[in-house]
Formats: sequence, C-alpha cells, structure tokens
Amino acid sequence: MAEMTVEEKVGQLFMPVLYGSSARSAHQENLARYGVGSPVEVIQKYHLGGVILFPGTGNIQSARQVATFTAGLRSAAKKVPLLIGVDQENGIVSRLKGIVTEIPGASVIGQTGDLRNARDAARVTAEELNALGISLDFAPVADVNVNPNNPVIGPRAYGNDPEEVADMVGAAVQGFHDGGVAATVKHFPGHGDTNVDSHTSLPVIDHTREEWEKLDAPPFKEAIANDVDAVMSAHIVMPALDPSGDPATLSKKILTGVLRGELGFEGVVFTDALNMDGVRKKYGDGEVAVRAILAGADILLMPPDFDVARDAVLAAVASGRITATRLNQSVERILHLKREFRLDSPRTFPTPAEAVKLMKTTEHRAVARRITGAAK
Repeated sequence: MAEMTVEEKVGQLFMPVLYGSSARSAHQENLARYGVGSPVEVIQKYHLGGVILFPGTGNIQSARQVATFTAGLRSAAKKVPLLIGVDQENGIVSRLKGIVTEIPGASVIGQTGDLRNARDAARVTAEELNALGISLDFAPVADVNVNPNNPVIGPRAYGNDPEEVADMVGAAVQGFHDGGVAATVKHFPGHGDTNVDSHTSLPVIDHTREEWEKLDAPPFKEAIANDVDAVMSAHIVMPALDPSGDPATLSKKILTGVLRGELGFEGVVFTDALNMDGVRKKYGDGEVAVRAILAGADILLMPPDFDVARDAVLAAVASGRITATRLNQSVERILHLKREFRLDSPRTFPTPAEAVKLMKTTEHRAVARRITGAAK
C-alpha cells in the first residue's frame, strides 16, 4: 500500500457498473459516463478496485461470455487485483439467471428448516460464480422478514424468525467460503421491517434499541461469528441507533459505532447502490460519497455520477476532511479481502471453456431439486 498514489487508493473505494459484453470493446455508455470506451480503459483510467456485473449493461449473456469478460477485466488491473461482484441471491434476485444452476431463493430454503440446504445452496452458487471469474457475491440476505407488507425484501429473506434466519445466514456464509467466493451480508442494520422501498424512498424503521437487538441484529452477529467477508449497508433511517435522520449508509454511529465497535466487524463495508433514491434525498451525489466514507463504508457501490463522486472524495482527501489514516483503513481492508481470496497470487480461474462445463452440473442440479422437494 505504501507504493500506491492517492488516486490509486481512492480508486479502490469504487465499484461501478461498466458497459458492454467484451472487456476491450468500446461502448457508448462508457464513453458518456467515463470518457473512455472500453471496460479495460475505465479500470485503468480510474485505478478501479472493483466492478459489479449487472443486467441491462451487456455484461451477462452466456457462461462463456461472462468468463471471457471477467478474465479481460482482471487483466486490466495491473497493480492491484480487481474484485468482481454480482447480486446472485437466487430466487427473485438472480442476475445470472439461465446461466447458473437455478437454486431456490432464501424463503424456500428457510421453509426446509435444514441448515445443510442453506450451506449447499451457497456452495453451489459460489462454485459456479468462481468458475465465471466472479470473486464476491452480494449475498446472503440477513434481513428478517418481520413485516409481511415489506415491498423490497419479502422472499429474499430466509424467514421471519430472527434466530432461524441467523442460523441460515451463518450456514450460507460457510457455503460461500466452501465454494471460494466472498460473502456479503445485507442490509445492515436490517431492512426487514419497512413499508417502503429504499430504491425509491427513504424508509424509517422505528424499532427500539431492544427490538433491534432481538429482531434485526442476530443474523448479522451470526454472519460475523462465521467470518463473513463484507457487510452491505441499508439506505434506511433507524432513529434508535442514530437520531440524526441520516440513512445507515451515511451514519458513523451505525457503521462505525454499532457495526465495527459493538459487533466487532473488521471486514469490508459496502454501501448499497448509491444510485438508489433512498440515499440521495438529503445530500448531493458527491457529498453522499464523502459522507459514506466518513461513516465507515469502504466501497462505494454504483455511484450515479462517477466523476462527481470520485472528485468529491479526492477533494475531501486533499482537504483533510477524509484523513490519510481513514483512507488507508479502507484500502487495507480491501487489500486484505483480496489477499484472503488469493486474488493477488495471481489466482487462476477456470478457462471460459471449462466454465461452461462447470455450470448446472449433475450434482448442482441435484442440490436444487433436493431443496425444492424439502420445502414445506
């Protein structure tokens, strides 16, 4: 880290969406957003620490294409290895639908009551993500679905019992590790009891501190006990944890005070996507990026205007608002995660031809059938 420039360090804090199906081919949307055409050029221009694969961008078309694409992306990161992530929760949030084994979602796994199913489902997903060159999954969901009217979580959760959800989450984290992929629990401090969708509004959860401890915290505590690699913040207000009215993503009391201080989490904190309206209600996009870092986030996911966010972070570092110590804390956590998953070895991923053969194997499809058959 001592050899990294400030620009290189700040680049590690970002995980945007890139456009196109080929790492070295120009795409008009990259030109418009980043000023250069190909994903490789974007990575090198900004010294990006990570990329999230996303539908509607051209990123995800077939197993062979994804594996070829991720290999090209990795080759662009010369100095620090690239973290490649995806939202593959299974069930209703399946970004690789049709490419990977179709595993039932968390609510179905929860209905089986069998922790082996949670672990095996995560392992199967991780093995296939790894084959595709993807090193991190934004899963499992650790929210407890205590509100049946929740418009954003619902079947994405393992259930409505905090202890049962906690056990499932812990097993899933183990499964992701079995398959060699970093796991990210979400959405801290708990998105289970909301009536509105944080993609479009800013939910307020009026749990008391005691209710949070009982209803929301157990799955996150269990994930941390199982050495979960990353935690994703929620764009929700929880006045019992922080009365300021700021969403958790921008709350130092929640991300640093509660998550790191009280729960003892030492891994990487991701923001939820910064293009969601819930986090953009109170501050401009540049200020959101700076406040998220100051709150304790390490990686800024999908900023709506990349240059605005990056320039704001660079300016905050230059002025001392984000201290060198604070910047280095995040960079060290990110580099540690990359070392943990041997991304700096350099780790060898399967070839695109091998990746195709590793999708939907007989054993993986048998796991999916077993889970479906066991659901109540």
